[in-house]
Amino acid sequence: MSAPVNYHIYPCGDHAVTIQFGDRITLSANQQVVALFQHLQAQPLFGVRDLIPAYNSLTLVYDIFTIKHQYPDVSVYEQVSGELHRVIDRITEKEETTHRLIRIPVCYDVSFGMDLASLAALHQLSIEEVIALHNSKTYRVYMIGFMPGFAYMGTVDAKIITPRHPSPRKSVAAGSVGIAGEQTGIYPFTSPGGWQIIGRTPVRLFSPDQANPCLLQPGDEVQFYPIDLSTFQNLNPV
Repeated sequence: MSAPVNYHIYPCGDHAVTIQFGDRITLSANQQVVALFQHLQAQPLFGVRDLIPAYNSLTLVYDIFTIKHQYPDVSVYEQVSGELHRVIDRITEKEETTHRLIRIPVCYDVSFGMDLASLAALHQLSIEEVIALHNSKTYRVYMIGFMPGFAYMGTVDAKIITPRHPSPRKSVAAGSVGIAGEQTGIYPFTSPGGWQIIGRTPVRLFSPDQANPCLLQPGDEVQFYPIDLSTFQNLNPV
């Protein structure tokens, strides 16, 4: 992680602090977030209970009373923000982030891809071209949000950038793969949702019985590959 040239730290309520890298969502900003996130996972700050990475920010949730008891002469916010400044100053260009490449099968059958035909027509493409374009990229996991295990990934090919539906559906099936603007994502659970649905994966995105319940983590890279309906049913017999 190279030293960030533009960041600021500010309180987030009475028991958290946020550090923001720049004022735009960029790959560079997210790399700074992931590098700091991984550093603090490996070397946690005293009293910090949770880390919440986002596109260009990282929020640290802390225990007020634990920190105040240990450092009674300064405010808790000053203590945490001061430690955060010192951590950033110590991180050098030699410190690299770790990431995984994860390949995820997707069935693009129209019975699953309820928006596939309309999305293709909107962009004057064939369904096969949309599928090929969606599979042509390696996507970065920028953050986890909306629901447990939901990874916001980008960016899709410019030819298939498509906005969300104006009104969300009441129910989108678990495993549904969608597009929203420049992003692509997978619904871990059946839920309401407004993304353009183009397929479905049999892969489980969230397993609460695992030590790390979310399959995808910020900084991961994801490649989708197509499978047919028969293969999907064999992989997901329920």
